[in-house]
Amino acid sequence: MEEAKGVVKHVVVAKFEDDVSPQKMVELIKGFANLVNLVPTMKSFHWGKHVSAENMNEGFTHVFESTFESTEGLAEYVAHPAHLQFANLFLSHADKLIAVDYKPTIVHL
Repeated sequence: MEEAKGVVKHVVVAKFEDDVSPQKMVELIKGFANLVNLVPTMKSFHWGKHVSAENMNEGFTHVFESTFESTEGLAEYVAHPAHLQFANLFLSHADKLIAVDYKPTIVHL
């Protein structure tokens, strides 16, 4: 197995509060996606809704994945004023949330 050079993935899994309107949800998702334009070390952003039939999501409904060039790049993102401002807004609408950071590993078979 080989660790991907430099790349770090940041995964946020969230459940929004029940009273968050569909319009507010769109606003929050667009705000998260826009961080790619504001934080130079953030290289990509993807998101989606929970779709598994396994019922192992423990109530979490949305997944957000960002890619960074390095652990240092992730640290810059975490401290970046645009991220801090957005995180305060996002967290004010989240019922629960978990964040995981990892370096992808390539498996050669």
